Amino acid sequence: MRRPILILLFCFLLGAEASAATGSVIKVLPQFLDLKGRTAISPSLYDRDAYQAFLRQHTTNVSSMRFAVHWKAHGKSDGELKLQVEIRGVAQGGLPPTAVLEQPVKSGFLFSHWAYLPLTSEDFKRISEVTAWRATLWEGDKLLGEQKSFLW
Repeated sequence: MRRPILILLFCFLLGAEASAATGSVIKVLPQFLDLKGRTAISPSLYDRDAYQAFLRQHTTNVSSMRFAVHWKAHGKSDGELKLQVEIRGVAQGGLPPTAVLEQPVKSGFLFSHWAYLPLTSEDFKRISEVTAWRATLWEGDKLLGEQKSFLW
């Protein structure tokens, strides 16, 4: 009779511990968008990287940027989960121009997800060149995960 009670207690404690949301930002890919809004011409990852290098050199073909964020969260979430990307540009005399991108996301159980946060054309022109960024995953006001660029 003691063993079933211990198993039930163990399952309860394991379930209570798993109820807290945990998460992380795994990878962030800043990507240029061409005049048609594409990051690549073909679905190949090699072609995407080659096209991104082309866009980096030929800035007249760039219309904006987006941030592809690879993230993972599991467990019960008390609040709403959101991804946030903070961006800094080149300082023109004073403080550098900034932009904040946010997107609500839903927690998964086992798998990671990709989210795409686009920078508007107006913000892209105002910032002119992205020098630093920070991507964070939030549950309400609790920070679950973060990735940032070298210059952040």
